[in-house]
Amino acid sequence: MRDISGTLDDLRASRSAVITRAEAAAALGVDPRTITASIESGSIPSVKLGRRVVIPREKFLRIFDDDAPSTVPGIASR
Repeated sequence: MRDISGTLDDLRASRSAVITRAEAAAALGVDPRTITASIESGSIPSVKLGRRVVIPREKFLRIFDDDAPSTVPGIASR
């Protein structure tokens, strides 16, 4: 099982193709339900693998690029 604590910098350094809702929540300092709501609204991209929902790491990180405005409700861009 993967460690679910971390930051956006940890996610940038990761080699994993996908992240979990818990990892995304830990990196942003929000409740995992906030990530779930953002996935359901389409603000955060996701892929369903069987019963599991994962987030493509690169697409998730692009949301928080310095030159990209945030599309996640309740999360201000840098």
